[in-house]
Order: sequence, then structure tokens, then C-alpha cells
Amino acid sequence: MRTLTVDLGDRSYPIYIGEGLLHKSGDYFQQHQLTTKSPVLIVSDENIAPKYLHVVESSLQASGYRTVSSVVKAGEKSKSLDVFEEVMTVAIEGGLDRKSTVVALGGGVVGDLAGFVAASFMRGVHFVQMPTTILAHDSSVGGKVAVNHRLAKNMIGAFHQPTMVLYDVDTLRTLPERDVRSGLSEMIKHGLIWDEKFADWCRDNAERLLALDREALTYGLTEGCSIKAKVVSSDETEQGLRAILNLGHTIGHALEAIGGYGEFLHGEAISIGMAASALLAVNRGRDRSIYEETTALLRKFGLPTTIPGHLNDDDIISAMLHDKKFKENKIVFVLPVRIGEVEIVSDMTLDEVRKVITQLKGEDQHV
Repeated sequence: MRTLTVDLGDRSYPIYIGEGLLHKSGDYFQQHQLTTKSPVLIVSDENIAPKYLHVVESSLQASGYRTVSSVVKAGEKSKSLDVFEEVMTVAIEGGLDRKSTVVALGGGVVGDLAGFVAASFMRGVHFVQMPTTILAHDSSVGGKVAVNHRLAKNMIGAFHQPTMVLYDVDTLRTLPERDVRSGLSEMIKHGLIWDEKFADWCRDNAERLLALDREALTYGLTEGCSIKAKVVSSDETEQGLRAILNLGHTIGHALEAIGGYGEFLHGEAISIGMAASALLAVNRGRDRSIYEETTALLRKFGLPTTIPGHLNDDDIISAMLHDKKFKENKIVFVLPVRIGEVEIVSDMTLDEVRKVITQLKGEDQHV
């Protein structure tokens, strides 16, 4: 097992990465002195609950914890105020109190939803992340929790750090291929923003990662979580540095929104967004190799790098205007300087973005 730390002073917390950790959930709860006197709410979805909910419940109950559970529909559409209210109802009816713990057992959607419940219930209770997807190696670290509005992704949320992240890599073996590729998009992102050597390692180990090779996957997840932990430790509430984690997310979130949170998986939309950011950088004078190397890396993992022609340009722009990064008629973008280094640009115009949308929808992206 590997252990990382998100260093936030008295709110620091560990990330445990290893095999069979869900079977030891009760031991970890006791290690972190989470009380057995208050009920524990486990939030999961219809895909994950049949596989792992009983494992976690049994371990916690064996250690003296009383559990209640809420199982939501799988998919981004569960990140809504309606589903949030349903989970809150389970929490209230289950007798949760100020000392209770909310557990997120699932991928990024479950983590964001359960985290927002934990942040909101009685103005904040303990929260434990148990990610079961590759994508969640990013979303489970850092304390960003939220639900979506129909006009914009993650618009309703909070910063609420977990007590710990318990990452059982055994859960990744049953992921569908499309989810594997989507999750690896965020792993690649960590290399693109922070560590050229890690980006190169991802490229060189693409086949092993896609095949869920245990050694490669554990290393990649550890490195990705480590980069995320370093950034969050330096800037918890995104006042500066943490914004670099948004590489690809401005256009990516817009694509998710206009696709009804169903056409694109998160990592697919972010992949297109990272290609767009690289092309924006080229249009602003950076060497074209940035775009070519970025898209070549993404395509090696079977990830999309173009915008589907049926999507309306105005709809994409409109969705971006509702993004949290749109300020004073300018859009804040994260652009690559080179592989492994990015910059935060706060003066991106809508005309520049519209040009890139057109380029990425064209047959010839080298125009």
C-alpha cells in the first residue's frame, strides 16, 4: 500500500492506495477516530453498490458502526439538486447527526454528490472518499464537491475536505473500457500541467494502463494523486495555482453541459478541451509542437481531440458564459507553455475561442 498526504495543516489527510482496502474500511475508520455512536451514510450508485456496498457495510458493522445507504442512478445526471435532496432525506431519516460520516463509494459523480451532502448536512460532517474509478483519482482529492445546474456544471457546491481517501485499486478491474480511457484522461492531464517525465511515462505505458496492468496502474494513480495533492496543499480554494488543474475544463465542461451530461464522459470532454487549450496556445504564438504532442498523447489512449460537427458553436459559447471562469467578458483559460508546464491566461476573448471551436470541428486541424 502507498500513502500520500494532502498537507492542509490541522485539516491534512491521507490518501491510501492499495489492494483490498474496502475490506478494511472499519479498521481505517477506527484509526481515524470516527465515532461509532453516530450513523454512517454510504452513498453509491446502481453500478457500484451491487459489487462493493456489502463489503464496506460488513467491514464497518464488524467494527461497531451503524450504516444507512443511498443508492443513486449511475451517471452525471445524478449530480442534481433533486438527487441531492433525496440523499439528504435518507440522511435525516437515518438519524445522522453532527458527528456522523458520509462515505462516497463510487466514481466522481458519487464523490461530488456525497461530498456536497457532507458539506451541507448540519453545515458540515465528516466525509470519506472511497473512489472506484480511475477518473476519481483526480476528483476524490482536493475537497471540491458540487452538483450541476442544467445550465452549467459544478455551479452549486463547496470546498469540503475528506477525512481520508481510501483508494482500493481492486475495484478498477471491472471498469468498462470507455470508462478506463476517460479516467486516464485526467491522469494524462497531471503530466501535462506539472511533470513532463510523467507525461512521457504515460505515453510509453499506454498499453499497460489501458490493459489495467496492476503495477503500471498503481504507479500512475500514485503519481497523479501526488501531483494533485501538491497543488491542493499549496492552494486549497483555488486562489491561484490550483487553477492549473482546470486544463481542458473550460471547453470540456461546456461540451458536457450541451451534451446533456450524457453524450460525453467527463474525461472525453476534458480531452477535447485539452486539445483546444493547446491549439489556443498555438494561435497565441506558442510552438505548434505543443498541440501536436498533446493530441498525439491523447489519441494514443483512444481519446477524442475534435469537436463533433453536430454541436452548435453558439451553444458551446453560451455554456461557457455560465462557467465560473468567465469574468468581465473574458474567459480564464489554462494554456500549455510546453509539455509539463502551463500558464493561467485571464484575457482570452470569445473570438479566440470561437476560432478554435471552428478549427477543431474542421476536417483539417492543421489549418
